[in-house]
Amino acid sequence: MNNVLEVAGLSRSFQQGEVTIDVLRGIDMIVAPGEIVALLGPSGSGKSTLLQAVGLLEGGFEGSIRIDGEEVSKLDAKGRTRVRRDSMGFVYQFHHLLPDFNASENVVLPQLIHGTARGVAEERAASLLGALGLGHRLTHRPSQLSGGEQQRVAVGRALANKPRLVLADEPTGNLDEATADKVLAEFLRLVRGEGSAALVATHNERLARQMDRVLRLHEGKLEPTA
Repeated sequence: MNNVLEVAGLSRSFQQGEVTIDVLRGIDMIVAPGEIVALLGPSGSGKSTLLQAVGLLEGGFEGSIRIDGEEVSKLDAKGRTRVRRDSMGFVYQFHHLLPDFNASENVVLPQLIHGTARGVAEERAASLLGALGLGHRLTHRPSQLSGGEQQRVAVGRALANKPRLVLADEPTGNLDEATADKVLAEFLRLVRGEGSAALVATHNERLARQMDRVLRLHEGKLEPTA
């Protein structure tokens, strides 16, 4: 079976005037099927840049990115959209829910885009949100939900299409500590239950150590953390 994610020699530089800033310097990384890997580093260390590269959200990178054995770094816009739609789920620090849609609809919509029948999509949304403790909040809009509840909906949305790889960028960074602990625990439990792999960027070492493996981003390179 192919690794879910294989990154080799990934580099990214930015030009500021006459100065070149190397944000990523030859990143090599593997994420195995079902593995949850923490990407640990302080704010500004390049974690988001790395996730944007892996998530095919931004160009300008050098190196190789393979998803399920497919080289995806050189795909055109249509190909990148296909990979993101069929193989990836995303959770951000800020939930980015659609404000005019309720919790269920926010999880149903990506499934409809994927081609899932509405009835099946609604059952899937109810199941995911129920597992996240939101079975009684399906018809509530984001403005009627707490921050922790909104982020739980975002987790459900990320898993809606049963992605092989979930990318999470500081998924609890906008929550208080107690809520962050609960949301992370539910995220890890649900991702493991779904059989997805995940790469989770965080600056919180305590949260990172709850995952299967920790990689530290330091000066543009990844270092294993004991």
